[in-house]
Amino acid sequence: MIRIATAQSFISADVRANGREIRKLMARAYSSKAQLIHFPEAAISGYIKSEIKNWESVDWNILRDELEQIAALAKELNLWVVLGSNHQLTSPNRPYNSLYVISNKGIVHSRYDKQYLSNTETNDYYTAGQKEIVFEIEGWKFGLSICIEIQFPELFRSYQEKNVDCMLFSAYAGSEIFRIQARAHAATNNYWLSYSIPKQCSNRTSSAIIGPDGSIMEACKNNQSGIVVADLDKNSARWEISLKYAKPWRKKARKGEIYQSKTKIN
Repeated sequence: MIRIATAQSFISADVRANGREIRKLMARAYSSKAQLIHFPEAAISGYIKSEIKNWESVDWNILRDELEQIAALAKELNLWVVLGSNHQLTSPNRPYNSLYVISNKGIVHSRYDKQYLSNTETNDYYTAGQKEIVFEIEGWKFGLSICIEIQFPELFRSYQEKNVDCMLFSAYAGSEIFRIQARAHAATNNYWLSYSIPKQCSNRTSSAIIGPDGSIMEACKNNQSGIVVADLDKNSARWEISLKYAKPWRKKARKGEIYQSKTKIN
């Protein structure tokens, strides 16, 4: 079993304020005995089409300093942290739209760079990432995806083939259909899914932890900064059908051999 926290943080144009918000919610996750906390897209840096007007206005030194403070607190709290941030590349390359995975040792364990960019992101703002990222905590495997990637089921299927137990999906969006799609991906692939969006996007829907049958386990309150916490337990009777029966059966079904052996052609 592992306990995770999903955050619904307020994101501003002030990176220092974002850092304080993140550390405040990290402390709440620690008090709730969570082992990991998951934040929205651009949680620390702000998003280019919202808080940031152009790359020239970004103070990358302040961003790096805040990330270092967050990493130091992660070590102090023995807490894994996954948070969205722009990631600077050497000129003339545009930045990545990324998720940093900071371990409970206070180091950047890995980084996921958004692969499927929107048309505007591709043409004007970001460089596309090149690979999926899976990381592990005490035998639990986590996959990562960002925002518009919810529209690409092949990505979520690929993570299923990598045997992830939980997807961490971060977005800067308040789309109701995104959470519906997130629930569908969780149910189709039989894994947990943490759905994290900012406070300012939560008037119609909210951050949530979704079970491997697509059900909402816990959800943040609309229009409020905060976290929700849930235990992911593979041995719980609640998930027996999803994990013990549906998941292995679907793997066999996708290979097709179980049908070929029973098919008679006249």
